[in-house]
This record gives sequence, C-alpha cells and structure tokens, in this order.
Amino acid sequence: MSVFNLRAYDDHEQIVFCSDTKSGLKAIIAIHDTTLGPAVGGCRMWEYNTDEGALVDALRLSRGMTYKNAMAGLPFGGGKSVIIGNSKTMKSEELFRAFGRFVESISGRYVTAEDVGTSPADIAIVHKETKHVLGLEGKSGDPSPYTAYGCYLGIKAAVKHKLGRDNLDGVSISLQGAGHVGYYLAKHLASEGAKLFVTDINKEAVEKVVADCGATAVDINAIYGLDVDVYAPCALGATVNDETLKMLKAKIIAGAANNVLAEDRHGYELTRRGVLYAPDYVINAGGIINVSFEENYSSEASKRKVEEIYNTLSEIFATAVKDGRPTHVIADELARQRIANAKK
Repeated sequence: MSVFNLRAYDDHEQIVFCSDTKSGLKAIIAIHDTTLGPAVGGCRMWEYNTDEGALVDALRLSRGMTYKNAMAGLPFGGGKSVIIGNSKTMKSEELFRAFGRFVESISGRYVTAEDVGTSPADIAIVHKETKHVLGLEGKSGDPSPYTAYGCYLGIKAAVKHKLGRDNLDGVSISLQGAGHVGYYLAKHLASEGAKLFVTDINKEAVEKVVADCGATAVDINAIYGLDVDVYAPCALGATVNDETLKMLKAKIIAGAANNVLAEDRHGYELTRRGVLYAPDYVINAGGIINVSFEENYSSEASKRKVEEIYNTLSEIFATAVKDGRPTHVIADELARQRIANAKK
C-alpha cells in the first residue's frame, strides 16, 4: 500500500501509526493542516475490516476537520484519530492511556476529543496522559447536543431555501442513525412538528426515538427509498453512493454524518437531479464549535456561535444557485480560500 498515492491523501502534514502491545492499542492519528492552529478532531473507535480502511477513514475525516474548522471560523487546523477495535468489548483504561501517551508525544500539534465509539469518559482517561484534549466533563462536556442543534438549524436553512418554508411542521424527514446526535436532533425536529422516520442498527435506540418523538421505525435498507422531503444521515459516512443514488427520493440531504458523499462526483449528481445537499462539515460543526469554548466555558456563547451555521449554509446555497455549481464545491473553495488567506 502506497500511502502517498491514496486518493484520500491530500497533502497531509503528518500521519502517526500507534501500536501498544500491552493494551492492544492500534490507532492512527492523521494531521491534515495546521495553518489555522493545532489540528483538532475527535477520536473514533471502530472495528474496521482492514488497516487500509482505517487509514482512509482517518485521512478523509482529518481533511474534513480542516474545512470544518475553517468554515466555522475557529482557530484550529484539522486532524482526526481512529482506534481500530470494537468499542463495546475492547475499551480499557490501559488502552486509552496508551493512546493518550501517543497524543502527548506529538507535543500539541494534535488535540483530541470524543467521536463515534468514544465518550467524554474515555477522553477523561486520555487526559491522564496528555493535556491536549477537549470536551471534558465539567468544561464543554458532551458536544453531541450542539452538533444536533447545528444540524437542526441547518435543516431549517435547507428547507427554507429549497421548499420556501420557515418551519418544519409537516416536513417529512428520514433519520438514519439514532445515537447521541441523532436522538437530540430528533427531539428538535419533533418539537417543530416534523414527520420522522428513523432507523439504526441499535434497536433500542430506534425504540427510544419512536417513543419520545413519535417517529416511525423503518428497516435499515428501506431508509433510502422513502419519499421524504429530507434525508438526514447521522451515522457513518459515504451513504450517498452509486447504490443509494438509485433509491434516494429526498429533495434535501442534510445530516450530522461526516463524509456523506462517497466521492465528489456524487455531489455533482445530486445537483444534476435538483437535490439540495448541505455540506456535511458545515452543518455538523456544532460539536467542534462547542468544545472551542472549553476554557471559561459558556453554553450561551457556544449556542450563539452554533447559530451562525444557518447563515453560512444559506450563503453557500445562494452562491451555488448563482454560479450553477454544487454546494460541496462552493464550500470546499471557501474553506481553502480561508486557509490560503491565513498563509499569506
């Protein structure tokens, strides 16, 4: 495998492969760009099928964090880490402390936080070995509610642009993923009268959204073919791909997942079909915005900053229409321009 020739390798500054035999840790830390500040991005724990799959995920996610932080106007670069393993059976204090020592060895170039498969409690263990963490309990804490709030506002911006509606009453939304972010998002959407359809590999998580939000449970594979206004992917990425495009009927794609498009060309195809796509790293930036207030934490200040997502997306949508180009291309160009300006 040639790392430098991987499609996902996008001039990354540094990639750290971490292995600790005693704890069983196998992890990858990817630092994409530190122009705007230290590379900040969560630690994902997932049972990848191959080491190459883990590396590609880390590379794609870290680049996404560079763009996410740039578009949110945060003084952070982009990075991400992945721990290869089952988050339900392999977690231990020894493993997270070993990971913390690797983070510490990079001397502040990378700052970690929770992500899919990890929690603020796990990051608190990492913190025993390094100060380079964000999202600690007692400070900014769990970022999930803020990610969900930003996504809720982003969906409202998309519905306003595409459907000309100022509220979500009666708007049909298919929610893929009912984890922490998905659940909080469902609560926001239900409170405004949205008609929800939900799926997740975790049956109990689905039942909770059904009970608390009046949602309708659907099969994992059926979620793509629903005739709804909005498809909200809130689990893993690449759910807009060659196969799902054959089934998707939604007018809008807007959710909390990272790397929603399997490839850039899928964004062009959505535009050709008249489907409005809310670039993932713009709409789901609420969590990283919240942890940016870690020191002297203020929930009110964090919430006000998250609310900027609505206007940012509205501007991207308007520019895409004016230029006749896909929204993800517009967002990428804006992010790269902000980084280039910082370099000057």
